[in-house]
Amino acid sequence: MDAETEALIDGLAGRLVCRNCPAMNTRRGVNLPGRRAMVATLRALLSALFPGCLTYGPIDHEDLGAVRARLRAIAAALTDQIARIEAYRVLEHSRPAGHDAAGRAAAVTRTLFARLPEIRALLQDDVLAAYEGDPAAHSNMEVVMSYPGLLAVATHRVAHVLYEEDVHLLPRVWSEYAHSRTGIDIHPGASIGRGFFIDHGTGVVIGETCVIGQHVKLYQGVTLGARSFQKDEAGRLVKGIKRHPNVEDDVIIYANATILGGDTVIGKGSVIGGNVWLAHSVPPGSRIFYKEG
Repeated sequence: MDAETEALIDGLAGRLVCRNCPAMNTRRGVNLPGRRAMVATLRALLSALFPGCLTYGPIDHEDLGAVRARLRAIAAALTDQIARIEAYRVLEHSRPAGHDAAGRAAAVTRTLFARLPEIRALLQDDVLAAYEGDPAAHSNMEVVMSYPGLLAVATHRVAHVLYEEDVHLLPRVWSEYAHSRTGIDIHPGASIGRGFFIDHGTGVVIGETCVIGQHVKLYQGVTLGARSFQKDEAGRLVKGIKRHPNVEDDVIIYANATILGGDTVIGKGSVIGGNVWLAHSVPPGSRIFYKEG
């Protein structure tokens, strides 16, 4: 390497060291779990929820010892990752000094594992909704193994529990992994009822404060988003307010429809046509379609 480039690198090394960075993750601070490790834990969880469907080899349903061993490994990895994240939050002052990161991590892991049977039941309804809602689906197994909407929703079901427990980094990494795999962007804070089906899915966006009822069906390109972003007196974005719409039970929203606003409610049993832009509520049973001119 030439001397000029070497001198440039020498100067850069000192300038790029992160001594006072709010996102610091070094051996001197707290070693956050890597993204690859977090995604591996998600994939293991999904394999536990769909046993024998998302791994290469068959499993023995009668071998409870092997099932317990897999669950113990997932619990250990999850607890370790949450503990690292909780310790990091002490450094960034979103947790108090002396916060019991390990104890909190163990409690959150227990909460998620206690809810796994409930999550699995929800996912079985989601699989059935996809099979019954898509004439191209030939079997439930086809839905589980190939449908991007099911992967995105399954990821959301587990991520949402952690988000409710005030663990944010891990579920965000999970949801963005699913986003990168499927083109479907579901914020882990969104609340979604049972029997949810996203057909095709590419380009779907569901915001953090969105509330979706039971047996709702979305097509590709649907956005359930925010109308505007409120700012405080200092010009900073106001967080923690309701920004995204509510969609009640039995609603169908067709491709590329955009529905915005925290006070917008799509009434039960409504049908929203393709390319519709809505920033106001509609009553139950509405039929809203795009009309040119």
